[in-house]
Amino acid sequence: MSVSQDRSVEDDYSDARFAGQRWSDRLFDRACFREADLSGLRTHRVVFVDCDFTGADLSGSRHLDSTFRRCIFVGTTLWHSMFRNCSMRGSEFRDCRMRPIEFEGVDFTMATLRGANLRGAELSDCRFRETSLVQADLRGAELQSVDMHGARTAGIRLEFADLRGAHVDPQLWVDAMLTHARIEPAQAGAYATAHGLEVD
Repeated sequence: MSVSQDRSVEDDYSDARFAGQRWSDRLFDRACFREADLSGLRTHRVVFVDCDFTGADLSGSRHLDSTFRRCIFVGTTLWHSMFRNCSMRGSEFRDCRMRPIEFEGVDFTMATLRGANLRGAELSDCRFRETSLVQADLRGAELQSVDMHGARTAGIRLEFADLRGAHVDPQLWVDAMLTHARIEPAQAGAYATAHGLEVD
């Protein structure tokens, strides 16, 4: 099965096989990719809006300047994939296989990553504004220069993570588990203030 048109609206690609294909400058609006084989897929400037990737295999896929807006990823296989300069605004990730994975400069604004396992993930320069990161596991993750303003972070695990240059709300220093995390002096001051300490 192949996709030839530039615009696909409400199409059903459930159980389709697109392994190793290369897509560019396409729009998928409310398309269904449930249980589809998208392993090794390459996308460039492809836009997915309100699409369903439940149970799909996106392992080993590569995505550059593509958009996944309000998409559903439930039980999706994403390991060994890479997303660079992509948007995941408003998308939901639940029970996904994600490690190892690379997100570089990805916008997760208003996305749901509750309980996501992103241990050791490359997440530098990503945006997590108003994102649900409740109970997410980011131990050992690269989080340099991320933007977490407004993110929900209760129970987030950040042990051994690199948070240097990260922009966070004061509540994160209270919510997160931070043993052995790497931070900057200014962040250490914010941590102290959040815990009622006075630094002279």
